[in-house]
Amino acid sequence: MYAVEVRDHVMIAHSFKGDLFGPAQGLHGATFVVDVAFFRESLTPDGVVVDIGRASEALRRVLAPLNYRNLDDLPDFAGQNTTTEFLCGYIHGAMAAAVRAGDLGPGGEGVSRIRVTLHESHLARAWFEAPLA
Repeated sequence: MYAVEVRDHVMIAHSFKGDLFGPAQGLHGATFVVDVAFFRESLTPDGVVVDIGRASEALRRVLAPLNYRNLDDLPDFAGQNTTTEFLCGYIHGAMAAAVRAGDLGPGGEGVSRIRVTLHESHLARAWFEAPLA
């Protein structure tokens, strides 16, 4: 299995509901480093998994509506605890849609799996990985 991974970051604010979250129930900010890995069984005739530039642009477009926003105010997240794990799944779905739409260019059709990792600090990260459906 071959893979290529691109990285960006996003700065957000949000709050959580539930005693589990202690002080994080209050509004707080986070800067996530976001890694997205694209997997395929074999390389393209050009010897790549996907075009890194196009993959980076697709990730930037997916993150743009979240950047510098309070996620509590976004209709897509109404009533949802936007945990690191939840956001991994959300970004995965958006990146999978970008792949299916052809945003990664030639070679994108061969992507079989995507992994999204959010680093919330140097001590903690979460990821979501699944086949491209």
